Amino acid sequence: MIKPDEKLRKLTAVLDSGKKESIIDVVRSLKKEEPPVGAIALLVAFYDASYDKVLQKTIESFFNDIKHKTARKEIIAEIKKPWKSNTISMLISSCWQSGLDYSEYLADIATIYLKADYVTAIECMTVIEESAGRSDRKTKDDIIKLIMESSSAHTHEKSPLTSELIGILQK
Repeated sequence: MIKPDEKLRKLTAVLDSGKKESIIDVVRSLKKEEPPVGAIALLVAFYDASYDKVLQKTIESFFNDIKHKTARKEIIAEIKKPWKSNTISMLISSCWQSGLDYSEYLADIATIYLKADYVTAIECMTVIEESAGRSDRKTKDDIIKLIMESSSAHTHEKSPLTSELIGILQK
């Protein structure tokens, strides 16, 4: 059995090598088991810096297929970092595509919604809609208050989305 530190070192070495086929193979192998702590951060950083669409799609697929609840905390931590908007959007999209429950992170997702561009805001709204049913009334009310008090939620572009999001949270 390979130790998590060894797996992380191997992932780092493969990503640093730049060898496309090796990168694809190592990312696909990560799907088979719980990724070691730190792997998500490495993949996000690589994705953010990459312009190779095949490698980006491979990494997107990895994130969309994550089924390990332990990965949620790391994904949320990465979403909060100042990555490119397409990277943040991909990560937010993976939250709902993975099918994992992000209800305990609704406030984080709502905060990202407020800062995000339109496309990412739609992804945030989808995550919130998917997870709101598993959240308590107080949490939803707190998020509604957060959104209502933010001027960025009421921009011309986001105003219709914000109205719909509040409706989702009021249920």
